[in-house]
Amino acid sequence: MLTRRAGFLACWIVAVAAFAGCTTAPKTEEGKTTLQSDADMALSRAKAEDPSLTPLLDNSAGYAVFPKVGKGAVGVGGAYGKGILYQNGTPAGYCDLSQASVGLALGGQTYTEVIVFKTPEAIDRFKRGQFAFDAQATAVALKSGAGENAKFEHGVAVFTLGEKGLMAEASVGGQKFDYRPKE
Repeated sequence: MLTRRAGFLACWIVAVAAFAGCTTAPKTEEGKTTLQSDADMALSRAKAEDPSLTPLLDNSAGYAVFPKVGKGAVGVGGAYGKGILYQNGTPAGYCDLSQASVGLALGGQTYTEVIVFKTPEAIDRFKRGQFAFDAQATAVALKSGAGENAKFEHGVAVFTLGEKGLMAEASVGGQKFDYRPKE
């Protein structure tokens, strides 16, 4: 009985992550306002955690802030989060992150993810949907000084903040992103 429930949960998580991309932008004005507020608060927390992030963001082509990414797995796993893409410090549109993984994984967690785009080409790839991480992204846990030592790969650096929950993982997966401009 427990194995059947675990299998169902894992399939449900993957299905939600796979099909959630159809709802990149919140459907209501209230949803858009809430997402914007959550992203702004997450960005403020990230900058307070690491003041060196501010000049990194100010000098970037843009950045995406996913204030709450939920991740769960029982062998097969998935993650999903909605975010805001900023260019020149101003919200430019909505984005979402979906992830699927297979391997030894068990548990669940939530976290904030900030993706910094160093070049206009990197942000253009993101907007066109030609941007994905092929395997578990090399993300840096945001702490004081992380922004100063950012390592960009293909014009992109990834930071995570505030991981809550418990997750044991030795898996391979990938993150995929979708973008919709603000209307």
